[in-house]
Amino acid sequence: MSDDDPNYEWPSIPSNPLGANMGGDLDRSAIAIAIVFGAVIICGLMAASLVYRQRDGFLFALGAATAAWFAGHAMLFDMPKVYGVLIVIAALMAGASTFALVN
Repeated sequence: MSDDDPNYEWPSIPSNPLGANMGGDLDRSAIAIAIVFGAVIICGLMAASLVYRQRDGFLFALGAATAAWFAGHAMLFDMPKVYGVLIVIAALMAGASTFALVN
């Protein structure tokens, strides 16, 4: 077999069962899912605020999206305290947007 031929070997299968090491890829996947669904919720709040012409609700949702965006950078640069504060700010602003939309 030369270097130009493709390698047709089976991929290696890990010997430990799924979930034995609760770390690494599973944690990253859980964080990614939480971020995506959080973004969907915030975008839904922004869209609903636009439809019902609630300027305050839109601005709160925009602030929540901005705080969540900065929280992603804080997570990328490994700053857990800043990440936690920004997530709390994003959650409070999303709550304020929901309150403004309902009233």
